[in-house]
Amino acid sequence: MLKVLHGLKQFEGKAKFKTWLYSITYNECITQYRKEKRKKRLFDALSLDSQEEAQEQPEPLAGSGGLDRWLVHVNPVDREILVLRFVAELEFQEIADIMHMGLSATKMRYKRALEKLRRHVDAPF
Repeated sequence: MLKVLHGLKQFEGKAKFKTWLYSITYNECITQYRKEKRKKRLFDALSLDSQEEAQEQPEPLAGSGGLDRWLVHVNPVDREILVLRFVAELEFQEIADIMHMGLSATKMRYKRALEKLRRHVDAPF
C-alpha cells in the first residue's frame, strides 16, 4: 500500500486505476517471490554439512544439481563467498562489506575457492 501511496504522484490516468494498482501488486509479488526463492537457495547452500555431503556426492558437476552439491569441498568462509556471488548474485564490493573483508581479499578468496572446486571436479573418481 505504501508503494501505491507514494506512486500516486506518477499515476497519469492513461490506464484505469484498477490496472495500475494490479500492476504494482503483481510486480511486488514477483519481487517478494524472487527474494524468498533466493533466500531459500542461500540458506540451503550455507547449511550443507561438508563431511556428510562430500561422501554422498560422487557424480560430476555437470550431472549434479549445480554448484551447491560441490560447495561442501571448500571451507565455510569460501562457501559463503561463492554462495553470495552465485546464488545471491551480489557484486564483490557487496560481498566484501557483508564479510567484513577487503575487496582484494574477497576476490582472492573467491578465485582460490573456484580453483579448488575446479581441481575437485577434474579429479578422477
